[in-house]
Amino acid sequence: MFERPFWIERIENAWKQAPIAWLCGVRRSGKTTLAKNLGIDNAEYINCDLPNAIERLRDPVLFYKSCNKPMVIFDEVHQLDDPSRILKIGADEFPKLKILATGSSTLAASKKFRDALTGRKRVVHLVPVTWGELPTFGNIPIAKRLFHGGLPPALLAGEKSPSFYREWMDSFFARDIHRLFEFRDMNRFNAVFEYLLRQSGGQFEVTKTATAVGVARPTVESHLSALQITQAISIVRPFFGDGQNEIVKQPKIYGFDTGFVSYARGWDPLRNGDLGILWEHLVLEHLQAHFHEATIRYWRDKSGREVDFVLATGRDTVDAIECKWDPKAYDTSALKIFRSYYPKGKNYLVCPSADPGYDAHIASMKFRVCTPSELSPNS
Repeated sequence: MFERPFWIERIENAWKQAPIAWLCGVRRSGKTTLAKNLGIDNAEYINCDLPNAIERLRDPVLFYKSCNKPMVIFDEVHQLDDPSRILKIGADEFPKLKILATGSSTLAASKKFRDALTGRKRVVHLVPVTWGELPTFGNIPIAKRLFHGGLPPALLAGEKSPSFYREWMDSFFARDIHRLFEFRDMNRFNAVFEYLLRQSGGQFEVTKTATAVGVARPTVESHLSALQITQAISIVRPFFGDGQNEIVKQPKIYGFDTGFVSYARGWDPLRNGDLGILWEHLVLEHLQAHFHEATIRYWRDKSGREVDFVLATGRDTVDAIECKWDPKAYDTSALKIFRSYYPKGKNYLVCPSADPGYDAHIASMKFRVCTPSELSPNS
């Protein structure tokens, strides 16, 4: 059992602000293991997948009164018929209890969640194993992390097995998508999902996707919404302020895990040309973990010049984050245009080889060349 101290701290900090910590993340990302790492001996643990969970929670007040431990864990809470009611009673009537609820989705997932628990919960979005966690998992080589992905069972496997990814997608549909959204056509859903994984890291346009997959536009929109709610797809929207030449409509989409992106694209084995876009995904996952209160954007102008990620750190200050597998291949032309619009902010060139990080001037522009480890809200 691998400990993940960064996420334990995130959960403990969530409890300082609200009685409920909502630990969400895709299937097999390690939510159950993380919950048990909090101290299963000090918790009342309820596996909501099991039939007896419904019986135990039939009278929520009686259940909570019978708890003689300081923590209650509801694992896979979205499997209950009315999960928000159970959590709301716990938060309101037993405020001294620490409640951890795990699930594959946000609270906006479906009609099951009749109350958003506003003010009663803090969300912790568990992403696949991040760059900073690789030493904990046995110093996994970065190329293996990009190829296998960051779901612990896949990451720790000796060989990449296509059956793992196929079975995961089938289970994801049956246990999450179908139950939460009542979609019935698994083949159509998976066709949309796999198409988005193949396009991962690129701009998204609904009509183009509908035509490519052969489904109606409303179907693409509903499936994309479900994928975003269950955090299988991230949408990164364009940044714009006072600039006049930016594209402000088309978002970019990213699959949740590099292993599934390489699987959907048929990249086996990986080639050198595949590493850059997968590295960009891994940097995004780091940003999602460490800048969870920030809005992550990208920037692009009408000429196609692009900055990978942009973080607003003040009213007139924005940090630019460029992701490169090989820093020697970096071209500053896009960033120069970006900085002509937004001159204030730090420039980061994030590379796997930049450990330790260093300051550099590239084409008269100042950069911090570093690994993702140097990217934090306090840096």
